[in-house]
Amino acid sequence: MTTRRLTMAQALVAYLAVQKVERDGVEAPLIEGVLGIFGHGNVAGVGQALQQHGGLRFIVPRNEQAMVHTAAAFARHRNRLQTLACTSSIGPGATNMVTGAALATINRLPVLLLPGDVFASRRVDPVLQQLEQPGAPDVSVNDAFRPVSRFFDRINRADQLPASLLEATRVLTDPAETGAVVLALPQDVQAEACDYPARLFEPRVWRVPRPAPDAGVLRRAVELIGAARRPLIVAGGGVIYSDATAALIELVDATGIPVAETQAGKGSLPYDHPCALGAVGVTGTRGANVMARDADLVIAVGTRLSDFTTASRTVFQHPELRIVALNVTAFDAHKLGALPLVCDARVGLEALLGALAGYRVDPALTGAAAAHNREWDAEVARIYAPGEGELTQGAVIGAVNTFAQPRDVVVCAAGSLPGDLHKLWRTRDAKGYHVEYGYSCMGYEVAGGLGVKLADPDREVLVMVGDGSWLMMSSEISTSIQEHLRLIVVVIDNRGFASIGSLSRSLGSDGFGTAYPVDVDLVANARSLGAIAVPAASQSELADALERARTADRTTVIVVRCERTGASGSYESWWDVPVAETSSMPAVQEARRAYEQARERQRVLLESDG
Repeated sequence: MTTRRLTMAQALVAYLAVQKVERDGVEAPLIEGVLGIFGHGNVAGVGQALQQHGGLRFIVPRNEQAMVHTAAAFARHRNRLQTLACTSSIGPGATNMVTGAALATINRLPVLLLPGDVFASRRVDPVLQQLEQPGAPDVSVNDAFRPVSRFFDRINRADQLPASLLEATRVLTDPAETGAVVLALPQDVQAEACDYPARLFEPRVWRVPRPAPDAGVLRRAVELIGAARRPLIVAGGGVIYSDATAALIELVDATGIPVAETQAGKGSLPYDHPCALGAVGVTGTRGANVMARDADLVIAVGTRLSDFTTASRTVFQHPELRIVALNVTAFDAHKLGALPLVCDARVGLEALLGALAGYRVDPALTGAAAAHNREWDAEVARIYAPGEGELTQGAVIGAVNTFAQPRDVVVCAAGSLPGDLHKLWRTRDAKGYHVEYGYSCMGYEVAGGLGVKLADPDREVLVMVGDGSWLMMSSEISTSIQEHLRLIVVVIDNRGFASIGSLSRSLGSDGFGTAYPVDVDLVANARSLGAIAVPAASQSELADALERARTADRTTVIVVRCERTGASGSYESWWDVPVAETSSMPAVQEARRAYEQARERQRVLLESDG
């Protein structure tokens, strides 16, 4: 057998450089590049190997958590078919990546994480930054990755690498299992040489399948749809990841079934399609939530049916509600007692279209959806309009949305902005809306915008971020300038944690602990990171700044002072956040009474179809 003598790290890099992915006959590199911050745990291993190989793009970020967010955003924009690898040293460099790993796994996004680890030989224990656990000498801080990863392995011997790499790559390329894949690399083993089989370094193509639905389950789904009087499609992220938007539009045009969208599924239909109801759930539109309330059948496509989508299981109120869940992941397809149609979203929608030939809902249902669409568009226009005094968040979103071209991408993640964007952003392109809301992770926004720009440099990337998230992690502004990847960043300055402040007030606690006691000069802060930075105090100033940013030579940050309580309202929705059962505060007592009333509408478990 022909072998190559390489260090474990050199073998790892050589393997990653030749892995490809293929779907629908289109091949592409699985790993497009590596993000890394070096320390004593990876500089002489993975660092040396990357320098020697020279075949993978290497980017120096500013923060380990941020680089995982960048990789996750890259993978999401590439429809989970490609990703970036991330390497860190041991200790805090590694644990900084744990939050990013959780985000990737919760959102079903493939990322490859390569944290350095302590000496496998234990000859110098405790090495700098090593956790010592009496009674468990094999434990390191990297074990924190286990519960937030879809695959975890520690390579304690150089000859363990080939088998682990194959399993890790299988998980990265499996749409049902994907998430964070972690290979913990002891720093001594990274530098150890081994005779690896030459075949390990031959190009390999990993084919991403499109599983078809079971014929019997498909027949039952068609029976349920045919018997329904008020069906509703809930489109999730799986519609976009499987490139199924055209199939969804074809099904909707043929049947007239209205469509509501989750956060990850927003953009499944253009906002002005007559069957498009927009956002559903806690952050939903009035029309989507009203039609969800009355639906007797829900076709859930590519969605996890999270608490925000179901308004904590209160949005669906029909007493005889049935759910058909079309999902590539069986775990998600079985939720809420649904009929599980386990398959690829595009293949499943195409199969439903064929099986439903000649079927069309009552024209009154389609007409009601179109009326809701028109009414909501008028409501959006009202919220977009500037008022007196400080700008509202809705007016800022309106200015940015008006400025945006159809292929521009808006990026956001946490605070009150995702809720407003879900309701208010007028989507015209399936990849034009990128809001991370599975983990709602503060600090994702700028790093995520960088990932989208890496994945699609020809698109304008518009990052919208609150001052709370900005102050947590704006470091990748510097990376964007270093890599000549121009972003347009709009910072909403409302002097605190506005989203939680609003939630606190709704629970009777008057926004306790959510306002900043001092102002921060966010414009000067952004300039210090190398960006062009300007304030904007009105919609016209914001519009002018946006136009200048589109032709700027580097990233622009626009800081807009906004009303602290300027988020848009709630529309026929509720979110289960428990209120103190006993309190001396009258406002809390009143909030508890309202909470108990709202809980009565929850559907704990829906019927199973068997």
